[in-house]
Amino acid sequence: MPKFIKWAKSKKATQPILEYTPENHKEKKDTPTMGGVIFISAAIISTLLSAKWNLFILLAVGITFSFMLIGIIDDYGKIVKKNNKEGLSAKAKFILQSIVALGVTLILYLVGFDTDFYIPFYKYPLFEMGLFALFFWTFVIVGMSNAVNLTDGLDGLAAIPSVFSLLTLMIFSYLMGNAIFSKYLFLPFEYGIGEMTIFATSMIGAILGFLWYNAKPAQIFMGDSGSLSIGAAIAYMAILTKTEILLLFIGFVFIMETFSVILQVGSFKTRGKRIFKMAPIHHHFEILGWSETQITIRFWIIALIANIIAILSIKIR
Repeated sequence: MPKFIKWAKSKKATQPILEYTPENHKEKKDTPTMGGVIFISAAIISTLLSAKWNLFILLAVGITFSFMLIGIIDDYGKIVKKNNKEGLSAKAKFILQSIVALGVTLILYLVGFDTDFYIPFYKYPLFEMGLFALFFWTFVIVGMSNAVNLTDGLDGLAAIPSVFSLLTLMIFSYLMGNAIFSKYLFLPFEYGIGEMTIFATSMIGAILGFLWYNAKPAQIFMGDSGSLSIGAAIAYMAILTKTEILLLFIGFVFIMETFSVILQVGSFKTRGKRIFKMAPIHHHFEILGWSETQITIRFWIIALIANIIAILSIKIR
């Protein structure tokens, strides 16, 4: 990472700052971006070296790598044109994300992966989704990918909630991949899914390594190449572990940030009034006078509590 930071600075591969962001963000205009290329690559290499290759692992690597490439295209466009709005258009990004997500979910469906629909705190499936699972899973992947991307607006803000989410999903994948534990806890058993613990720990280690350089004041940003990949990885693991709805807790901070944008835009278009001073909601607190460190650590605490609730749902069912 230090070598990449040095190289990025020499090439002026820095993050363009939007004009309407809080004033203190202007000082970040010379910070390199695309750190996701390094730590996502590290996670992928670590997974391939350490895990027993099966379909779940190969799809995890495939979707993470694909979303990293989408992020690279977006980041590169912003860097070259020195404008945060000049990367991939929202429509183009959505189409590419949807194609990759649909491709991965189609493979899962064709190999006969269970399409039962579960809700938190209830041990039995409500119904079988069948072909609808393709659209639902695609929505989950694209939605969570963009949710993490929206959250990545302050130094270190997205990193630790991502670690907590992956840690929770790692626990679920380990239990569901163990015939004895899954039977005792009334979790659906899936042979080979336990190997996803390797993928999750690889991602966690890579993100923590990145956070060393991303903690305030950030020496580098993850960029879309990092945030889109993390979101896709979290969503993919949620699909495998039947915790798509439990993402409301597992990815609470990401979903909170996304809904703040939806509410803000919806309110302004329908009533002509804003609910928050600025969206996503972390900017709202900045304008209220909270320091960047206060917001980041408090959001980390919220993410931790939400993930503890998600883990408790394993037994309280």
